[in-house]
Amino acid sequence: MIILDYRDTRPLYEQIVDKFQTLILKGVLEPNTKMPSVRNLAVELSINPNTIQRAYSELERTGFIYTVKGRGNFVAYDDSLRRVRREEILARLDILAKEAAEFGITKKELIDRLAGEENTHD
Repeated sequence: MIILDYRDTRPLYEQIVDKFQTLILKGVLEPNTKMPSVRNLAVELSINPNTIQRAYSELERTGFIYTVKGRGNFVAYDDSLRRVRREEILARLDILAKEAAEFGITKKELIDRLAGEENTHD
C-alpha cells in the first residue's frame, strides 16, 4: 500500500502523510475504514513507530483521519478535503511557474509540458 522513497529529501512522515492523503482523496481508502495500526505499519515499513504516529497526528490535524479511543484510526473524508488538497497543489504550481520564469522557461513550454508534449528546445 505504502512505498517509501529513501532518495526523496522529504522526511519519512511527510511521505507517509502524502501517500495516505492521495489514497483517501482517490477513494482507495473509503470513509470510516480502519487505518493500519501504528505498530503494524511500522513493522511493515521497517521504521520507527514514532514516525507513523507523527504522520497519523498530521493526518488527524488536517482532517484526513479521526481517532476512536481504544479502537484506532479511521478514514475521515468529505469534499472539503479535496478542495484543500487542490488548492495546495495549485499553490505549489504557482511557485514552480515563478521559478520557471526566473530561468527563462516560457508559459508555452510549461503548457506543452503539462499537456504531455515533448519540447526539444534547450
